[in-house]
Amino acid sequence: MTEIFTLLHTIVRDGEEDHKKIGVYASEELAKQAMERVKGKPGFRDPRGYFTIDPSLLNFDYWADGFGPGDDDN
Repeated sequence: MTEIFTLLHTIVRDGEEDHKKIGVYASEELAKQAMERVKGKPGFRDPRGYFTIDPSLLNFDYWADGFGPGDDDN
């Protein structure tokens, strides 16, 4: 299966999280390079914000069996 990497930026304002999807990349290294390109830009440089790189499998069903109370979002 093919692994992809989603670069996200989250900023916390007044207890609320605001998520921005920056892009989806073919490697973790490409996601890190994108983070370097944007981290000094308006909004992304706010000290209340942080970046995450979320690896995922392409064409894969993560919740194929459904979910119930107490299940997390992984």
